[in-house]
Amino acid sequence: MQLLRKKILITSVLSIGLLTAGCGSLPNESAEAESQRPGGKQQGGGAVPVDASIARTGVLRQDPEYTGTTTPFRTVSLRSRVEGSLLALNVDVGDAVKQGQIIAQIDDALLRTAQNQAEAELAALKSEVARERARVSNARAEVEKARAQLVQAQADSQRQQKLVKEGAIAQQTAEQARTEARTAAQALRAAQEQVRTQQQALAAAQGRVVAQQAVVAEAKERRSYAKLTSPITGAVLEKMTEPGNLLQPGNEALRIGDFSRVKVVVQVSELELGKIRLGQSVKVQLDAFPNQTYTGQVTRISPAADTTARLIPVEVVIPNRDGKIGSGLLARVNFETQTQARVIIPEVALQGTSGDKGTRGQGDKGQSASSSSSSSQSPVSKRQGTVFVVTQAGDKVTVTARAVTLGERADANVEVLSGLQPGERFVTRSGRPLKDGSIVRLSILSEQAS
Repeated sequence: MQLLRKKILITSVLSIGLLTAGCGSLPNESAEAESQRPGGKQQGGGAVPVDASIARTGVLRQDPEYTGTTTPFRTVSLRSRVEGSLLALNVDVGDAVKQGQIIAQIDDALLRTAQNQAEAELAALKSEVARERARVSNARAEVEKARAQLVQAQADSQRQQKLVKEGAIAQQTAEQARTEARTAAQALRAAQEQVRTQQQALAAAQGRVVAQQAVVAEAKERRSYAKLTSPITGAVLEKMTEPGNLLQPGNEALRIGDFSRVKVVVQVSELELGKIRLGQSVKVQLDAFPNQTYTGQVTRISPAADTTARLIPVEVVIPNRDGKIGSGLLARVNFETQTQARVIIPEVALQGTSGDKGTRGQGDKGQSASSSSSSSQSPVSKRQGTVFVVTQAGDKVTVTARAVTLGERADANVEVLSGLQPGERFVTRSGRPLKDGSIVRLSILSEQAS
C-alpha cells in the first residue's frame, strides 16, 4: 500500500512538471515563431501572423535629471569685533535664531572703563563750556555799562560846549568833558572786543564737547560689540569657539545660515545650456521627502564653464516656507521644457522610409538594428515612411498601408508627426511581407485594445 502511494505521488509530480513546461513556452510565441510552425502556411492565401501594438503619445527623450546638494540661501559668519574673553555662548549647532537675538557675551570690563573715562572727560568739558558761557555774559554786561557811560559822557560834553559858547564856563572845562567822552567810547570798543574773545573761547569749548561726545559714542558702540547678536534669522550651522576662549577682533565665533530659501547648484552640460534661462521654473525632488515635489527657479547661470568637463554651474532657489529643508540634502533637479508629446512608435514598425539613407523592410531586422544604433539621438527632418494599420470587421482582420511623416528618432523609436492617430493599432512585426489589404492573424504578443 505504501509503495502504491509513492508511485501515485511520483506520477503527479511528473504531470505537474510537464504542464508547467508546456505553459512556459506560450509567452515566447510571436508572429515569426507561428510562421515557422509545421502547420503554419509559409506561402499562399492564409492569414499572416503579426504582432500589433496600439499607438500612444509620449515624449521621445526624457529631460535629463541633475543632482545637487541643498545649501542655505546665504551664510553669515558672526565674528568678534573686540578683544576679550568669551563669557557665554547661548546657542548650539542646529538652534534657530532670530535677527537681533543676543547669542554670546564677551567680557567688557576694559570697554566699560574706557566708556566711563570718556564720559568723565565729557562732563569736565561741559563744565568748561558753562564757565565760558558765564564769561561771555559778564563781557556783554561790561559792554552795556560802557555804552551807558559813553552816552553820559557825550551828553556832558555837548552841554559843556553849549555853556562855553554862552561864556558861562571856561574852554578848559569843555575840553575836559570832550576827552572823557572819547575815553568812554574807547572803553566801549574794548568791552565789545572782550565779548568777541569770550565768544570764541566758548565756541572752542563747545567744539571740544562735541568731539568728546563722539568719543563717548564710540566707547558705547565698542562696548555694545561685547554682545554678539545674530544679523539674520536662520539656524546655527557651525560653532567655532567655546566659553572661556580669548577672542581677538576678526575671530569667527559662529556660522548662521538663512533657510527661508535654499539653493541647489547643479552642473549642466553645455549641450543643454541653451534650454535653460534665468527665471525658468524647475522641478526639484528631495530624497528626504520623496512624496513632495518643489518648484524652484533658476536665479543664476555661471558665465564660466569647467574647462575639462565643459559643465556650467546653474543655481536654483527653492522656497522653504515651512523650514523643513535643511543643508546637505540630495536634490534631483529637472528643468521644465516645452517638449510636445507626439505619437511614438518603434522603428521596426516602419515598412520603409524616404529622406534617409536606404529603405528598411520589416523583415530586415539586422539592417534595422544597425540603423537604429547609428542614428540614435540624431534629429530627422520630414522623413516619410509606411506603417500597416490593423482594422477588424467581425472576425476578419486586415491591414492597410498608411503613409506617415516622421520626426526625430532615438533609442530605436521614432516620432510620428502625421498619418497615425493615438489609439490606432499598427503592425510591429510580421511573419511574411505584407501588402495593402492583407489578411492577418494577431499573435498572442499583440497588444489588446482596452
